[in-house]
Amino acid sequence: MILEAGMKAPDFTLRDGAGKEVSLSDYRGRKVVLYFYPKDNTPGCTRQACAFAGAYAGFRDKGVQVIGVSRDSIESHRKFAEKHDLPFVLLSDPDLQVIQAYGVWGEKKLYGKVSFGVTRTTFLIDENGIIRKVMRKVKPDTNAQEILAEL
Repeated sequence: MILEAGMKAPDFTLRDGAGKEVSLSDYRGRKVVLYFYPKDNTPGCTRQACAFAGAYAGFRDKGVQVIGVSRDSIESHRKFAEKHDLPFVLLSDPDLQVIQAYGVWGEKKLYGKVSFGVTRTTFLIDENGIIRKVMRKVKPDTNAQEILAEL
């Protein structure tokens, strides 16, 4: 199913880098930027995470929670967040439950090779759990600023 603006965001519970369970519903009453990315410590994903970290004060000032999701392990997320001083939540979805619920698992082409993986996608979810914006195939360097401008 393709999620679009105006639809209810699927609720979920995943573990963060400390192994603590985090649910989307924990943030009801606040806006949430939920971004899906392919892999910790790869160049594009690191640039995207660092861009969100750089813009984090702006999100915090607007009362917005930033959450990143990938297939990486809890331990990988912990190390990635520590290495780059990431001030927001990273959630581990090794079974692809949330990744598939949000429709961000799909065919990717890189240098003519076709593979399957997480497509870099960002959702802006309002205080009532409704998707307000879906950004597909986002650019790692500009994604955080684009969303901040949207707010």
